[in-house]
Amino acid sequence: MADNAYLADLLNLDGKRAAVIGGGGVLAGAMASALARAGAKVAILDLNLDAARARADEITKAGGEALAIKVDAASKADLVAACTQIDKAWGGTDILINAPGLNSATPFFEITEEEWEKLIAVDLKSVFLACQVFGKGMVDRKSGSVINISSASSGPPLSKVFTYGVAKGGVNQITQFLAREWAPAGVRVNALVPGFFPAEQNRKLLTEERTAKIFVHTPMGRFGEADELLGAVLYLASDKASGFVTGILLRVDGGFAAMTI
Repeated sequence: MADNAYLADLLNLDGKRAAVIGGGGVLAGAMASALARAGAKVAILDLNLDAARARADEITKAGGEALAIKVDAASKADLVAACTQIDKAWGGTDILINAPGLNSATPFFEITEEEWEKLIAVDLKSVFLACQVFGKGMVDRKSGSVINISSASSGPPLSKVFTYGVAKGGVNQITQFLAREWAPAGVRVNALVPGFFPAEQNRKLLTEERTAKIFVHTPMGRFGEADELLGAVLYLASDKASGFVTGILLRVDGGFAAMTI
């Protein structure tokens, strides 16, 4: 017989305060809603303020508490302002999800410096900056969980995502470096490594031919659904469920990384 009270307590986030960067998107938005349903107050940070407001409104209508804040994730000034706003509203941030994303299929020799710098700024620099800005308060309070959103393209490398893959490899490194540095302060830093979950930034890359190749290489033979990331997010966010877990790259990929021939 299931002990529902035990399970609810294990993933209970009542009183926690979360910031979800990129929370106006499909996948990160679903993560934000899941945190709210588990009891957390959630700040949705996104360059698209309308999308952030839509998600915050959805959370509020369901009985949760949420803020919508416009943020350029690659701007330290924007992140500092957002962190300050959250501090004033709720007194701090306990959970940080770094999920901004920008992709491109440009062949290597055609990648311009401008494109390289733009993707690196959104996909890697943003994580570095957010960890500096929000992580300082966590370390000072000696408590917190950072969840960086990586990608299957972080390694081994995939075709058609050169700059994005390089950036996500860097996200893995930031995750493990900070896990080592911040563990003595009680702050956990982990990365979620999704397989193929069609979203706005990668849907245009999914031709019929590429989709067939992905399915052949994915033992489950399909794309992932946004809801299938949420258990992993709640697990990493909860101190009770994952209090001794830091520095891991948690794959949710339908077996993609386990497939060879």
